[in-house]
Amino acid sequence: MADTITQPRLGLVGWLRWMWRQLTSMRTALFLLLLLAIGALPGSIWPQRSIDSARTADYIANHPKAGPWLDRFGFFEVYASPWFAAIYLLLFVSLVGCVLPRSKVHWTAMRSRPPRAPARPERLPSSGRAELEATSEEVLDAAREVLRGKRFRTDSHDETSVSAEKGYLKETGNLVFHLSLIFVIIGVAVGHLWGWKGDVIIPVGKTFSNTLLQYDTFAPGPWVDPQKLSPFSLKVDKLDATFEENVTGRGQFGQPRDFTAHVTTEAVPGAPPKQSTIKVNHPLEMTDAGVFLLGNGYAPVVTVRDKDGNKTYSGPVPFLAQDNNYTSVGAIKVPGAGPKQLGFSGLFLPTAIIDKDKGPTSIFPDAKKPALALTLFEGTLFPGGRPQSVYVLDTAEMTQVKTDKDQPLRIWLEPGKTFELPGDRGSITFDSVDRFAGLSIRHDPGKFITLAAALLALAGLISSLVVRRRRVFVRVSPAPEAGRTVVTVGGLAKGDDDGLQEVVEDILATVQRRLGSA
Repeated sequence: MADTITQPRLGLVGWLRWMWRQLTSMRTALFLLLLLAIGALPGSIWPQRSIDSARTADYIANHPKAGPWLDRFGFFEVYASPWFAAIYLLLFVSLVGCVLPRSKVHWTAMRSRPPRAPARPERLPSSGRAELEATSEEVLDAAREVLRGKRFRTDSHDETSVSAEKGYLKETGNLVFHLSLIFVIIGVAVGHLWGWKGDVIIPVGKTFSNTLLQYDTFAPGPWVDPQKLSPFSLKVDKLDATFEENVTGRGQFGQPRDFTAHVTTEAVPGAPPKQSTIKVNHPLEMTDAGVFLLGNGYAPVVTVRDKDGNKTYSGPVPFLAQDNNYTSVGAIKVPGAGPKQLGFSGLFLPTAIIDKDKGPTSIFPDAKKPALALTLFEGTLFPGGRPQSVYVLDTAEMTQVKTDKDQPLRIWLEPGKTFELPGDRGSITFDSVDRFAGLSIRHDPGKFITLAAALLALAGLISSLVVRRRRVFVRVSPAPEAGRTVVTVGGLAKGDDDGLQEVVEDILATVQRRLGSA
């Protein structure tokens, strides 16, 4: 009976070693990179709570079956979800485990001697041969000088050959590229953990202090204390907006030309005020934060009074532009009205007309002939306490106010005009028009790490694509005629290299010229 073959068993250590090798392979790193890209897709498909909590709440409310399940799986907080973090960390470990051993091997190879020249260099893919009127020592010395002049690293393993190689920068660039990816991940992680971002709408003439309560939206990193923000403040003094009014030439009528916010800043409370400007793509750098001008628009100033003439609301209300002529939508919310809360929803028109087809619309983005076109609702402004956009009126628990003819109440207001609301609901007055600046204030401590890593990755990628890894071997032997030497040059490349034969021929020709041989 034949002996039974016993299969080897890996054991715990063997299985751990196998799993580590699988995780740190380049194939796994590429797969995890692809998986990370696929995992990021839900972040562009579904609204993200950290970016727009009101839109996220509306989506869940409008999709009562799918919304809660998507929320459980983190599809509304993709980049903070456990499964995305797991892919992120596995990719980081895989890259580290893949790149560091390769870096050690590459460092050893760079410090080692070029390999011994083959006995028959003419058998290499690229080669050349010549007979020179010189001794073997003279030929080898000339070959060394030529190769060093072409930035080859040379060495000799015997008295009849020279070995040379160059192009280690190709592998160095490859490793720098992958190491840079690791630092990109580190930079993104630092920005996520210690960074924060907030958005705020500031009407002209109003002051913003960098405190949590003054933000419209605020997304802090997990390790950020929102109570310890840098205590700067800024006031929007003026917002310049220039639009194209000349229709001749190549200019487009109404096209924006420039937006500039003129602000007064204080680095700390009580510090001397400083005049500054913020432009699109030209942020203002404050202490531990950058202030970006992301949007602008109009904020009509309105006053709402009750039936006794008491103010229940007064101030600027931002409206969101919907087209190039700044036809803007918005909502005026009056929670202090009684007995029911009031909400006005409609349009602000910088240069207003009533088109027979489109209805109320604006024909130019500048405030040439401003007007408000509103409808009125009453009821509960904030049903369920859900967050909602400042521009949108949630009418789920509100009723539209109608006229005696059972038609929706239409309100048309121009600056300085007052409209009396029916049913002893008071009045609304359009006082004036202000502009507002939409600012995004961000602190990203990892941005310089990410930028430096991205530049290094680009440099590494370019060097890995441009540099050629080449080895050249020169071997000499005595010629039949006394005083002459046969020299053979062979070349070997890592990968395809169509120019290697030309390099070999150039080296051989240069050696010939240096020795004065034809």
